[in-house]
Amino acid sequence: QVQLVESGGGLVQPGGSLKLSCAASGSIFIIIAMGWYRQAPGKQRELVARITTVGSTNYADSVKGRFTISRDGAKNTAYLQMNSLKPEDTAVYYCNFQTLEEAKLVDYWGQGTQVTVSS
Repeated sequence: QVQLVESGGGLVQPGGSLKLSCAASGSIFIIIAMGWYRQAPGKQRELVARITTVGSTNYADSVKGRFTISRDGAKNTAYLQMNSLKPEDTAVYYCNFQTLEEAKLVDYWGQGTQVTVSS
């Protein structure tokens, strides 16, 4: 089993920045990708950013140019640097690790961290 622990959420004013971290522990197999998702009240969970172990990234259109995903493979940690935050970025942010276990893709999720952008 893999456990994901997120940190770095909080309250920030519009235009501000936050950096989220997600550290994995436990029986970690082959990590295929790390990602960040978010879910705002009344909305479905959506992909924010994703990075593969070879460094390929993809972002939601709404965050391109403002958010940057990165990872530290040695520490099994993913990061999300969020700049120029907007009120519409307010949501619970979840990290996701996708692993390969016995030829199957397995998804692990963090508990979520609240990000609130408000003046």
